[in-house]
Amino acid sequence: MTGNDTGGDLVTYRTLTLEAFADTIVPGEKRGPDDRAVAGAAAGGGAVAAGALELMHWDATGISEGLDDLVQLLDAHTRTYAAETGLMLDDGVPPFVALDFEHRTALVQRLTGPGHPEKELWVMLALFSNMAFDSAAHRHTAEALADGHPGLTALGITRPDADGLWRFAKPGYGTALARVHPDTTPSGSPA
Repeated sequence: MTGNDTGGDLVTYRTLTLEAFADTIVPGEKRGPDDRAVAGAAAGGGAVAAGALELMHWDATGISEGLDDLVQLLDAHTRTYAAETGLMLDDGVPPFVALDFEHRTALVQRLTGPGHPEKELWVMLALFSNMAFDSAAHRHTAEALADGHPGLTALGITRPDADGLWRFAKPGYGTALARVHPDTTPSGSPA
């Protein structure tokens, strides 16, 4: 597969590249033995399983229209990195996907490091990978928890009550921060 592929192959190329980037930020386990995008550097679901690509493609992020450009830019950086380090890239997958996890990590560290002229772009893409895992920003929290979202589950986010609302029997800080106002209604609204 090359950058000159068209149609569905181009979508697959972009998907594999973005998955590999997201997996470098929040690693997870491979989805199967032939999975090249997810390196399998950690147990459980990582950014990819948490929906990083869904979040990146969401128009509310402001980056969805520029993802193809980011993939091309990452390809160029990967080829430069491979040439500098003497790596031979597998032409059967996108350049970044061809890197093993350690080289992916080294390249992302370079791109997000102080002084890199494109640092803001790569940090932004990394933030969306983290955001998908840490908060499931692209999903309703209760639905994500019901589906076993790996990040919310790993963080210990509790499920809502049967009516879909979160209530906490004891204060989160171990002590009440303030008394409930006497005019507060049972729903929590001020009278």
